[in-house]
Amino acid sequence: MILPPTYGMYKVSASINEVRIKEIPLTPNYQPDVDAILKSASSQTKLLFLCSPNNPTGNTMDPDKVRTLLEYFPGLVVIDEAYIDFCPEKTWVNTLNQYPNLVVMQTFSKAWGLAGLRVGLAYAHPEIITLFNRIKPPYNVSKIAQEKILEALASPETKERMAKEIVDNRQKLKNQLEKHWEVVEIYPTEANFLLVKFTTPKNCFVFLPNKR
Repeated sequence: MILPPTYGMYKVSASINEVRIKEIPLTPNYQPDVDAILKSASSQTKLLFLCSPNNPTGNTMDPDKVRTLLEYFPGLVVIDEAYIDFCPEKTWVNTLNQYPNLVVMQTFSKAWGLAGLRVGLAYAHPEIITLFNRIKPPYNVSKIAQEKILEALASPETKERMAKEIVDNRQKLKNQLEKHWEVVEIYPTEANFLLVKFTTPKNCFVFLPNKR
């Protein structure tokens, strides 16, 4: 089960593996529709993907709604925290002992600035991790990637500095966009990007690349 608008690779990965998808759209303020999700779920609904902060909207999911889903959804609840380093206080990693059906995914691709390594992390109950180890491909993360990740982990202050710089620049961009007559709305965000509604989005799409 996925909650559009959200990260497109959930659907792609499911399709590649011939897994049927249920889509329950987010509410108008980009939050999970808890009643619709639980009503639509069945014993065949094995995974629920929540992206928080969400891509492409940038907002985090309401913690009360997430807790309700963790308590009542019949399958695994996977929270994708690819952008969590821009709001680390909102991570769900610290609740793993409370919810054995919770899987939290993170990545080194965003705030760490290591997208080229293609290295991610999964936190979950030991039984789930054991299952992951049984079904994962025989090859592991490359030695070069491991070495670079260990170097990064040895100096977390670099990541903190980069994340702060991105958040500061995000605010500067927001301040400038608010002055532009074509901007209708700038949505709240806790990621490293802004979702912006324009009066003539196509014109802006064509215009902006020329202003790099």
